[in-house]
Amino acid sequence: MTTKALEGIRVLDMTHVQSGPSATQLMAWLGADVVKLEAPSGDITRAQLRDIPDADSLYFTMLNSNKRSITLNTKTERGKQLLTELIRRSDVMVENFGPGAIDRMGFTWDRIREINPRIVYASIKGFGDGPYTDFKAYEVVAQAMGGSMATTGFEDGPPMATGAQIGDSGTGIHAVAAILAALLQRTRTGRGQRVNVAMQHAVLNLCRVKLRDQQRLAYGPLAEYPNEDFGDEVPRSGNASGGGQPGWAVKCAPGGPNDYVYVIVQPTGWTPLTGLIGRPELADDPEWATPQARLPKLAKMFQLIEEWTSTLPKWRVLEKLNAQNIPCGPILSTKEIIEDASLAANDMVVEVQHPERGSYVTVGSPLKLSDSPVDITASPLLGEHNEEIYIGELGLGDAELRLLRSGGVI
Repeated sequence: MTTKALEGIRVLDMTHVQSGPSATQLMAWLGADVVKLEAPSGDITRAQLRDIPDADSLYFTMLNSNKRSITLNTKTERGKQLLTELIRRSDVMVENFGPGAIDRMGFTWDRIREINPRIVYASIKGFGDGPYTDFKAYEVVAQAMGGSMATTGFEDGPPMATGAQIGDSGTGIHAVAAILAALLQRTRTGRGQRVNVAMQHAVLNLCRVKLRDQQRLAYGPLAEYPNEDFGDEVPRSGNASGGGQPGWAVKCAPGGPNDYVYVIVQPTGWTPLTGLIGRPELADDPEWATPQARLPKLAKMFQLIEEWTSTLPKWRVLEKLNAQNIPCGPILSTKEIIEDASLAANDMVVEVQHPERGSYVTVGSPLKLSDSPVDITASPLLGEHNEEIYIGELGLGDAELRLLRSGGVI
């Protein structure tokens, strides 16, 4: 029987909404036993953006698969005692409440490591220590303050948020990396440790090339950007790649909102590209033949390419470009992605059966380990594993469990 990478690791999941649950779900996919501890009212996202009455929302189900759920009112004295026992039995504890919330429950880091010196205690917050510490953090707030929004969008338009959840799920991935590093270090030291990851910091880490370009501005305009004017800040540059090779999203037939292909023009790809667009004379034209000659007129270059691509469907454009080994990719809509056979074959678009919702589609694990296969299971119902954990693992009796339930402790 195949074991999982994190088999034997118990994670006490005290997270809600997205940044925390995305982290603990990754660990669950890797084989950890993730126990999601919720207030008796449940994670708020169980009811947010609900599409089926009285069933857990897709928001919740797509962030909490492969976990077990218990309920606990940690404001009660008995609740605190049970939380203490859960901490004692866990390898990892993860929370993403507001700053100081866990401390106010009476569970400071000093208290937690007194209970369990081997535990890795991870917190996801909006910001690090400083003037922003107590700001409320949301996905797009993190994008705004981490460098993403200022550099996303077109030059003549407002700052734009990215559709990718780099503030929430992006931070969750950073948190998993830190937690796994702490677990590895524990094998050498025998000690757990405190892990802190801030959403603003994670977004900034993902925007590092823009900080690179901010410093390069001191030496003049950024030639690989299509912008004509440069001030003292990195400008928004539309769909420009911002890297060593220029790229752009070009229109395709019949002209729908996602009928585009993103094309990268490498030096070796210029000659075959000129043949495809019907302008072979540009291959040897000194005004176009070299990357240095093309950089000042990127807009014109992609206009010429688009005059060709706009006559063909994007999949035909993709076929022709790939035949010439030109880097490219079609803009895939969410509908195309959810129906993509290759993504399904790679277990990245997965159909799951849920006791209340029936069948729904979710995103599979992007982490592929040869010796740790992932089977996606449905997210747990609220308190589904109360008896299994409180009676079967903590040793409470049936009568006490009934009292805890009637007394609002679970």
